[in-house]
Amino acid sequence: MGLAPSSYYYQAKRDPLIQLRHDTELRDAIEKIQLQFPGYGWRRVQKFFQRQGKKINHKRIKRIMHDFGLYSVLKRKFKIRTTNSEHSLKIYRNLIFGLKLTGIDQLWASDITYIRIEAEFIYLAAIIDVYSRKIVGWAVGKTIDQILCLRALDVAIRLRKPKPGCIHHSDRGLQYCSKAYVTRLKQAGFKISMSSTGSPKENAFIESFFKTLKHEEILLNDYVTYEDVKKRLPQFIEDVYNKKRMHSSLEYLSPAEFEKSIKQMKKSERPVQKLVDFIL
Repeated sequence: MGLAPSSYYYQAKRDPLIQLRHDTELRDAIEKIQLQFPGYGWRRVQKFFQRQGKKINHKRIKRIMHDFGLYSVLKRKFKIRTTNSEHSLKIYRNLIFGLKLTGIDQLWASDITYIRIEAEFIYLAAIIDVYSRKIVGWAVGKTIDQILCLRALDVAIRLRKPKPGCIHHSDRGLQYCSKAYVTRLKQAGFKISMSSTGSPKENAFIESFFKTLKHEEILLNDYVTYEDVKKRLPQFIEDVYNKKRMHSSLEYLSPAEFEKSIKQMKKSERPVQKLVDFIL
């Protein structure tokens, strides 16, 4: 047609006042998302809009978040020691090298972290299903002992009722090697697996949850008393993390949504896609 490409693709510039209004509206919408999910970057924000039926270009979302400083919460390091592996109790062989997961309740990972309040530390023991990233059992207490871990384990067993053969993976901490904890695992039919020395990546999934918990909940709220912890933790773990928070590794579904989709595919006799390949 004899037209220069620049002429063909030319678009009239939008009124700057209209552009500002649209940008402000998008900023407000992103702020509302980040109030509920402070750890969301532009990818999850875009997926959130898509699930609401809103198609917004990722470049525009990135520009707005950059212009208005809408960044996900900053990462911080935590150095409190929660593992004591200096003991003479039996250490179990690592069973997760080369392991591929095809469904839920095949591999659980357990660990302990701390929550700092005004006058003391509170401890959280949690168990995650590695395939779905769902927290299947947890417990909080003022002492870091086997009783705390057993409470979390009993909750997980009661709620999930895993079939014999599920692997329970943990570090070599005294709590997980204790006679009471090992006995409970064996009674429930678990295969016991423990991490290798100096291999923190083997428990990366539960560590990732702990970071999310601290960055998106604990550091952003005033946890002053033990009662504050007992009141807010269930809301975050059960209502936000398990049911609502999207995971990029789960095709931007929450753990609960992901498990629901698995059940639906099984009912329709469709092959369940391997969304998780866990190989070390």
